[in-house]
Amino acid sequence: MVVGASIAGVTAVRELRALGHRGAITMIGADPHGSYARPPLSKAVLKDSAADAALGYRLDDLDVNSVRSAAVAADFDRRTVVTADGETISYDALIIASGAEARRIAAPGQRGELVLRTLDDARTLRPRLAAATSVIVVGAGFLGMEVASACVARGIPVTVIDVDPPLHTILGSYLSGVITARAEEKGVRIRRTTEFVTLVGDPVSGVALPGGEVLTADLVVTCAGDIPNTSWLAGTALADRIGIGIDDACMTTVPAVYAAGDVAYLRTMNKRAPFWSNAVAQAKVAAASALRLQPVGPASDDYFWTEILGISIKVIGRLPVTGAPTTVEGSLADGSALLAWRHGAGEATVVAYGVRKSIAGLRSLANSPTRSSRA
Repeated sequence: MVVGASIAGVTAVRELRALGHRGAITMIGADPHGSYARPPLSKAVLKDSAADAALGYRLDDLDVNSVRSAAVAADFDRRTVVTADGETISYDALIIASGAEARRIAAPGQRGELVLRTLDDARTLRPRLAAATSVIVVGAGFLGMEVASACVARGIPVTVIDVDPPLHTILGSYLSGVITARAEEKGVRIRRTTEFVTLVGDPVSGVALPGGEVLTADLVVTCAGDIPNTSWLAGTALADRIGIGIDDACMTTVPAVYAAGDVAYLRTMNKRAPFWSNAVAQAKVAAASALRLQPVGPASDDYFWTEILGISIKVIGRLPVTGAPTTVEGSLADGSALLAWRHGAGEATVVAYGVRKSIAGLRSLANSPTRSSRA
């Protein structure tokens, strides 16, 4: 059984079949739209309703029993999962890929907070963006900056508010500085705060800064990170404040239970890495482990990708990076550069900033000898 119908869940099912499993597979997913890709939601879907049709993952070739009802409880002794519809489903092995939900900051009972995590969220936000003349984005992570990019593309004045500079905690100070400069050049207003903001209005119409200043806009979007979907595991002691801890085989502390994707974290790292590439890597490992096979790859992937203000940013390697890059090829000012940070012991982080480069090509560069810097 697989609980979760997004990329980790779908990848796990597909890998189970690829590895030769011919038995029954049940996939439980809470989203009424079924299985679909989430990365395009903050990119293509916010721009064009025609993008909705291309999101769905194919399942018709997998012979999978899809249950569109949320998992609400698990009994590991009896090896069962209960759904919101009241169905109790048995399993021999369980892969938990229940993902994460958007972190919300509205006060209890406060109406109108907008987030972007699901297709319904994107469909709600899209017409509101079309009608807006001003936008506030709370959060300067990759999602917040992608939403800000959608605003810039529409010509909407946008303010991004966060304690840290854009993408600083993910990419490091150097790349954060590059992205911040480009954002401000494109008219994005970046506001730093000393503490987290609160939403004002009912429905939400603005934010209150720590010093008491209130900013208002036609549209306020919360992009304040995510929370692992583990509430349905209450009482099992499987999940902690970070998520579900797993080892290199994606095994949890419970026999026959594995985890992958945004809900999980490697205990050796002690933090979640909620990126698409990690979800795929962990799902493949979890599937092999569930079949008692030796995984062929690691339970993590050091690839990261986003698109901000018309610039594609692809990263291979350890993040965040510290200081200036060891090598630079091309021109950051022109929006086309390859950058590398050498960490020693053969490790490197390589970034394609506005440069068309395949993942394999980036990995090859990351493993190549140090090259001289050219601005």
